Amino acid sequence: MCGFFFVYDTGRPADDLTSASSRALAALRHRGPDDEGLWMAPSVAMGHHRLSIIDLGGSRQPMHHPENTHVLAYNGEIYNYRELRGQLEDRWSFRTRGDTEVLLAGLILEGPDFCRKMEGMWAFALWDRKHRRLLMGRDRMGKKPLYFQRIPGGLACASELSSLSCITPRWEEDLDSTADYFRYGYYLPGTTAYQGVREVLPAHVATWEPDGGVQQQSYWALNIEPFTGNRTEAIEQLRHAFHKALERRLVADVEVGAFLSGGVDSSLVVSLMSHDLGKRPKTFTIGFSEGSYDERRHAKAVADYCQTDHHVDILDALQPAALEKLVLEHMGQPFADPSLLPTALVSQLAARHVKVALSGDGGDEVFCGYQRYQAQVLLRWYSRLPRIVRNNTERVIRSLPEPMVHHSGSLIKKAHMFIDIARIRGEEAQYTAPLFYSREDLARVAPSLQDRGHRPPNLPEQTALDDVHSMMAMDTLVYLPQDILAKVDRATMAYSLEARAPFLDTGVVELAFNLPRTWHRRGLSGKRMLREAFSNRLQENIWKRRKQGFSIPMNQWFRGALGHALRAMLDKQTSLLESGQLNAMLEDHKAGKKDYGPQLWGAYVYLLWRDNTGYS
Repeated sequence: MCGFFFVYDTGRPADDLTSASSRALAALRHRGPDDEGLWMAPSVAMGHHRLSIIDLGGSRQPMHHPENTHVLAYNGEIYNYRELRGQLEDRWSFRTRGDTEVLLAGLILEGPDFCRKMEGMWAFALWDRKHRRLLMGRDRMGKKPLYFQRIPGGLACASELSSLSCITPRWEEDLDSTADYFRYGYYLPGTTAYQGVREVLPAHVATWEPDGGVQQQSYWALNIEPFTGNRTEAIEQLRHAFHKALERRLVADVEVGAFLSGGVDSSLVVSLMSHDLGKRPKTFTIGFSEGSYDERRHAKAVADYCQTDHHVDILDALQPAALEKLVLEHMGQPFADPSLLPTALVSQLAARHVKVALSGDGGDEVFCGYQRYQAQVLLRWYSRLPRIVRNNTERVIRSLPEPMVHHSGSLIKKAHMFIDIARIRGEEAQYTAPLFYSREDLARVAPSLQDRGHRPPNLPEQTALDDVHSMMAMDTLVYLPQDILAKVDRATMAYSLEARAPFLDTGVVELAFNLPRTWHRRGLSGKRMLREAFSNRLQENIWKRRKQGFSIPMNQWFRGALGHALRAMLDKQTSLLESGQLNAMLEDHKAGKKDYGPQLWGAYVYLLWRDNTGYS
């Protein structure tokens, strides 16, 4: 795993380009401390930091065509590179053993269509020196990041915003993106917090020439083709596809470990590594001192069952300095998913022992595991009730104090959440992603943003999808790359650790979405196909566990020191937020009237960013 930048700027003096390139390269060191490379020519520079996983002593970057016609910088892993190399060997004389040269050869010989053959995670920039043409690309699911910006003298791109900012003019806040942030807790695909700073879309290649704009083209889409076999055949295909995905992600010249939360997805990955592939991996878990958030005992039970070398750490309090570093230096923009903190902590723990860790990311989106899918099923029934019954139900639930605990341990908490979801769903014309701030809350807290925002990306036309299947698809195309995968990439790479996700193998994703949605979820029970395929690989109590998620006890934190910190921020802020409304929400939260933890966290992170970037 690596990080890179590229800049073409005809208007910048050579000395300035050199110093800016050095800063941009230094900003990426955490992504690859094993090696670095910097290539420069008149008006152009490309830099790379490497985390060596395959071909440890070779495959240095930036990598050049033997005749110096092209230069490549690449971040990621191509798991089927050996197979692809075999297809190219009669047209290319390979000098290295890794996947970087396979990518270089494939793009030069076959162009952007080579991406269709690749399985893995990647972002790349290929500079054609002869034709002065840049080709950029990202993997199908959006695991690896790539940002770009048009500048007066050309264009720049980089793996992280902190690196890109070293080689581009000062940025201004994009208020449409800010509106998206308060709705969803992150930015929509292709956008960032800043005007003119864009992101290459997942499953796209982008081309740029000095006399033209950036043109993006899709090479893959989530096209759903109904499965024609029976359930037994589907189970066998799923077993084969997932085993293949897992074997691919164990290809490395270093040791591979695994994150282990004690939930179904990460536990299944570890169990198959152990019982099917004969591995005894090192596994890593983060616990909490607050009981309803802590999963250590479940993770230990799986670790004992699989006989892993298990390692545990505890997050028992907010670490403001760690959060500030993650948001400002690694995310480079506001990011409201609080699980960024424990993800970073478990990555730090894992990085002490291994360079690569497998994760269970993608299992909930692909196999219908989220509780919001269960809520959608309940909403079908609830929406048929007479309005007076629904109003009275809501009034009764609202009269009950909302518990300040994790939702997995409280039916009252779940009832409050369901009423919130029912109200929000009524406001949405089409589901895009889980809403962080409802329309009502946004109108109170930031009224100038309520009519702003970017247009959500359109789901490829799928007339046969029911409401839950559509939610799964949108979560896979929006929530997964913009929240989950962005969080995991920045948190792991902050500690020079590579994360691999078997559930996001193309074969697994396409098979899962082609199966009838009712095979995945019936009534209130999800992940049915996953369980039928691998029921004997996990203890029964793991399969029966309530979905918990990787949450932190921020509702408790805001009733103490974190609440005081937010109030101090609100007292001095001059931004577009309504301090009075947020202070009222904070008081209601402290009084236990309603759990505003997520909304307060989103405001806290946003103000933290503004206070430290000069936008206040």
